[in-house]
Amino acid sequence: MEVETAYLPKLEDIRKAAKNLEGVAIISPLSKNLRYSKQYESNVFFKREDLQQVRSYKIRGAYNKMSSLSNEEMRNGIVCASAGNHAQGVAISCKILKVKGFIYMPSPTPKQKIEQVKMFGEEFIEIVLVGDSFDDAYASAMQQCEDEGMTFIHPFNDPKVIEGQATVGLEILNQSGDDKIDFVFLPVGGGGLASGLSSVFKELSPSTKIIGVEPKGAPSMSNSMKNDKNIALGTIENFVDGAAVKRVGDLTFLIAKENLHDMITVDEGHICQTILDLYNKEAIVAEPAAALSIAALEHYAEDIKGKNVVCIISGSNNDITRTAEIKERAMLYANLKHYFIVKFPQRAGALRQFVVEILGPTDDITYFQYTKKTNRENGAAVVGLELKSQSDFDPLVKRMKDNKFYGDYLNNKPDLFQFLV
Repeated sequence: MEVETAYLPKLEDIRKAAKNLEGVAIISPLSKNLRYSKQYESNVFFKREDLQQVRSYKIRGAYNKMSSLSNEEMRNGIVCASAGNHAQGVAISCKILKVKGFIYMPSPTPKQKIEQVKMFGEEFIEIVLVGDSFDDAYASAMQQCEDEGMTFIHPFNDPKVIEGQATVGLEILNQSGDDKIDFVFLPVGGGGLASGLSSVFKELSPSTKIIGVEPKGAPSMSNSMKNDKNIALGTIENFVDGAAVKRVGDLTFLIAKENLHDMITVDEGHICQTILDLYNKEAIVAEPAAALSIAALEHYAEDIKGKNVVCIISGSNNDITRTAEIKERAMLYANLKHYFIVKFPQRAGALRQFVVEILGPTDDITYFQYTKKTNRENGAAVVGLELKSQSDFDPLVKRMKDNKFYGDYLNNKPDLFQFLV
């Protein structure tokens, strides 16, 4: 079945992009990881795009697109919309090429990301904060393009961007030499990296299986591939901000659906645990999207035994202020963090009884919100507990019920959970 588009990435154009990127993007290391290789009984290699100057692979596509503009387009300036890595890639490209750029970002964008974009773009860029979401920023950016005849630099749905991202695939094959690559796991957001890299492997290493990975809360490519047409999701979970889009690109979808061996999704909690493992055990700072490829290995544990496997570590722009949330999500996913509504009898010593008789010796209270109701027999509190083992959960619930402390369990009630915690 042929791809229904006039555009397909060509090797000659991807090689031109690689030449074009010399001195702008580094040839990032392809290094074997001993711990994951041992865990999965395979040869697991990390492609370290987090080591780029802008700490992600996005510099490749942004610079390749911008350097292809005509002199007139350069003079008129460029516009982009992004709250993350694409903005940084565009910003540094503006400085290198001495092009005036307007970068639209949602108003709630963390200050750390705004400062990074300013640092890379310096006087060549102007940041415009508008709206509450990427869609708001995108609409305003497109309006400026239309009003002032400027060029929009799309984060993924553009041939030159796709060809720039595809250079990651060329590097992997050059670095692996005569060793066959059996699997490549990569994060999928809008699909630029997936469509570009998979096109390289389809030509030069067609037996390699390319596995796209999305967060469970934003399965836009997975959903579109299942329906054989590009479909926008109504709502998405934005936690994995580098790979959370409501709709993938039309170009990238048509290419990816032909080239990818599989699309899988990974729970956000599993991603969080992977981020913590990478930091604590490998000294790698990975943003949520970068952890997708490694978290996916668990889903392919049997298939990859004895194989050569590459995981794309796509970026390291992780805000340290998110650490508490990352740990919380990881604990919830591992069933070690639990939230309850606890009914405390309105009598002296009730709290002491709960701590001494109900909690296990290694159970830890991490959250407690209580309002005493003197006109009631029982007063309810929202209590968060951290357990050392999953096996501690059932005995804890039994003790709470036997002693009439149990009110409700909140972990499996997301709407109530978000309202109370």
